[in-house]
Amino acid sequence: MDAVRVALLREVLAGTEWLGATRRFAGALRGSVVAHGGGLLLVGTPEYEPWHLAAHLVDEAAWSGTPELAPTLVRHRAHPSDPPHLAVGPGRIEAAGRGETLLVVAPEEPAPLLERVHAARRAGVTVLALGTGGGELAAMAHESLAVPEGAELDLDSVQHLVSAGAGENGAGSARAQQGFRDRLSKLAEILTAPPPAPW
Repeated sequence: MDAVRVALLREVLAGTEWLGATRRFAGALRGSVVAHGGGLLLVGTPEYEPWHLAAHLVDEAAWSGTPELAPTLVRHRAHPSDPPHLAVGPGRIEAAGRGETLLVVAPEEPAPLLERVHAARRAGVTVLALGTGGGELAAMAHESLAVPEGAELDLDSVQHLVSAGAGENGAGSARAQQGFRDRLSKLAEILTAPPPAPW
C-alpha cells in the first residue's frame, strides 16, 4: 500500500478509534526501538509471515531517518541456504535480550511461539503484539493492538497504518516534523512534474 492509499484509508477512518489506536501503537514501537538504539525483531506464525510489514518498516526507516525501525524478520522455516536477510530462524528470539524489541504479528497463537515470546519477555525484551486480541499474547505484551475477526479493518490494513505511523512519530527527523500531508503533497508534485526540457 503506497502513501496515497494510506492517506485515503486514514480519511475513510476519520472519526473512528482506528487512527488513534494505530498511531499509539506505532508510537510505542518507535519509542521502544529508538530508546534502545535498534534491535527490532519481527515475527509472525508458521502460517503467517509479515513480509509486507517488514518491507514497509525498512522503507519507513530509510524515509524517516530512523534506521532503528528496520526489523530483522524472524522466520519459522528459515534455511541456512536462504539469503542472509531471510535466514534468521526462531532461535534469534531465544537469543534476544534486554534492550531489544520483539514485534509479534499473529492472527493465531501457536504454543511454541507463545513459549518463545514468554521467554523473551523474561529476558528483558520489550514485546509488542498485533493480533486478534483476547489471548495469551496480548496478556504478555507490553503493548498490543487487537484486530478482532469481523472488524472494519483486517490485519494487513492495520499493519500499513502502523508502519506509516512509526515513520511519522519522531520529533527528531525533518520528515516527521513536516507532517504526513506535507510529504504527500511534495510526493504528488514530484510525480506530476513535467520532465526536464532537453538541452
